[in-house]
Amino acid sequence: MPPPTFQQRDDAHDRALRPKRLTDFTGQGHVTRNLSLAVAAAKQRQGQLDHVLLSGPPGLGKTTLAHILAAEMGAEIRETAGPMLDKPGDLAGMLSALTPGSVLFIDEIHSLKRVVEEYLYSAMEDFRITIQIGEGTSSQALTLNLQPFTLVGATTREGQLSAPFRSRFGIIERLDLYTRPELTSILGRSAQLLGVEADAPGLAEIAARSRGTARYANNHLRRIRDLAQVHHGNRIDLAVAQEGLAMLGIDAAGLTELDRRILRCLARGRRPIGLKTIATTVGEDETTIEDVYEPYLIQEGYLTKQPNGRLLTSKGYQHLGLAPPNEVDDR
Repeated sequence: MPPPTFQQRDDAHDRALRPKRLTDFTGQGHVTRNLSLAVAAAKQRQGQLDHVLLSGPPGLGKTTLAHILAAEMGAEIRETAGPMLDKPGDLAGMLSALTPGSVLFIDEIHSLKRVVEEYLYSAMEDFRITIQIGEGTSSQALTLNLQPFTLVGATTREGQLSAPFRSRFGIIERLDLYTRPELTSILGRSAQLLGVEADAPGLAEIAARSRGTARYANNHLRRIRDLAQVHHGNRIDLAVAQEGLAMLGIDAAGLTELDRRILRCLARGRRPIGLKTIATTVGEDETTIEDVYEPYLIQEGYLTKQPNGRLLTSKGYQHLGLAPPNEVDDR
């Protein structure tokens, strides 16, 4: 067998950045404590872990936690996404193939069609599903018993889940943005796994510009690792971190070029602007803007949501080097 290529080795390192156990998961302390307790209790009962709903902005570790829960329970995991389950039959095949104790992970679970969502109700509560065989007057309903399983759902839009569906999850946890010290700790572990030397100021600079998101932090680190490997003796210090972040178009506040385009769009209007207009102006999907970019811009005080659209705050104008108009209201 030929030795692995550089790309294969690099991919293996990137996959290795994800923690494998709850004890290795940095940050989200309230979530990991509650999940650890639930796992320990299920093991003591020799029973099934309750169904779990994980919500929060993208890139905070929902998928990682789903895999960790499967590992902690010693169970296999099957993974899919809401948009991939178009009809009940798509889900039926997956459910019937689950082995005892399996974890079924559905990402973007808020995007399940209602008919598929309702099909999950009896599967979650009673571990059985009813399949309709045939059509018309000759059709028959066949009930299949399922192996006990744990459904782990991940969503960036918890509010879009219907109340009956949400109530069937025994464990509901929300992930929040990471603090800079937490991200610095995550980056320190990742740097070791990637085989790059990195000092504290360099890691802290990357953490400060990563929007409170572990995925962004690790993505930035990998690209800066490339710069350090080629030009700086495989070492990341403050100057290398700043050089790499500048090459990525990430400014001192952690804003990307698209963030700044959103702010400039609002600055030109100097009034509340609707999401559709913003999306058309900056050339990005409305859902991506609302789920990925807006939460950080709102949390950091660059823009606010008004009943009639988005409004740039004084801080937003200042970040662009513009004088805010007198009528801007930051409340």
